[in-house]
Amino acid sequence: MKKLLFLFVALCALAPASFGQRYAVIDSKYILEKLVDYKDAQTKLDQTSKAWQTEIDSMMAQVDRMYKAYQAERPMLSDEMRRKREDEITAREKAARDLQKKRFGYEGDLFKKRQELIKPIQDRVYTAVQQVATARNYDIIFDKSGGVTLFYAKPALDKSDEVLKQLGVNK
Repeated sequence: MKKLLFLFVALCALAPASFGQRYAVIDSKYILEKLVDYKDAQTKLDQTSKAWQTEIDSMMAQVDRMYKAYQAERPMLSDEMRRKREDEITAREKAARDLQKKRFGYEGDLFKKRQELIKPIQDRVYTAVQQVATARNYDIIFDKSGGVTLFYAKPALDKSDEVLKQLGVNK
């Protein structure tokens, strides 16, 4: 609801200044879901993610088994053996968490794989939107899929340089 209200307010605010300008709305999620390349890339990402998660789950299960075995044997172990086993369990758990961070963390392997597989498809969609906007003489195209996003705007509508000039900043 907030998104629609924001869109309505933005369009009303722009309406007097935008008389004669042409607007369009797209749904990039809908577009991407219709592309076979995107579906294939998403399937590959899902399979890779599942394999990596299985690997991490296996490591964590091993840590859990080691801990349970340690708990059962702890009363019979010397202090030195306890520390050694605790250190071994901690090291394995840290390795599993490090692998999880490497695979799924910010800018981890999954992020890089997504960039590798999905970004070229998104770039194709972006180029197609620009071509449609130019061919049909649209000034602005909004994307409704993930909230209201400005997807394309005619470069002539960008007044950033004027704002910088007003602020006293030279290009």
